[in-house]
Amino acid sequence: MELDKVIQQRKSVRKYTDEPVSKEIIESLLESARLAPSAVNYQPWKFIVCTSEEAKCLVRESYPREWFNDAPVYIVACGNHNISWKRADGKDHCNIDVAIAVQHIVLKVHDIGLGTCWVCNFDAQKLKNDLKLEEQWEPIAILPIGYPKEIAGTALYDGKRKSLEEITVWI
Repeated sequence: MELDKVIQQRKSVRKYTDEPVSKEIIESLLESARLAPSAVNYQPWKFIVCTSEEAKCLVRESYPREWFNDAPVYIVACGNHNISWKRADGKDHCNIDVAIAVQHIVLKVHDIGLGTCWVCNFDAQKLKNDLKLEEQWEPIAILPIGYPKEIAGTALYDGKRKSLEEITVWI
């Protein structure tokens, strides 16, 4: 699929079939994240792949929404502020770097016919404790991943975006 088409057609998916996602597919998603750029190439990220029922329950408890329960896989994207690059004014690029890697996964998910929805509104401290993450790792985003229940081709961009004129300043 062409990149422009992936960007135009990708949308948040909140309904998944119960079809399992293979380890090989998950690894291809993680490879996309691994290749993402990061400030000074520090790569301050770690991805927790939750496929066991026990792990999936822990993730679901941090974001108790009905739609969230159907995904066969969750990837928890974590960042380490101790190893991320800081600009001279102190600006920490950890969250930015992790976001770029997560976006690589999001685009790859759509490209191969899966669905996901970028989730940030979860109880990060609960998830960190429940997954027994080391102190330096902060959960930044959760990606539920699975095969969409929607019919292929219906998950098109809905056009609810600001125009270029609204978001661009030329100087």
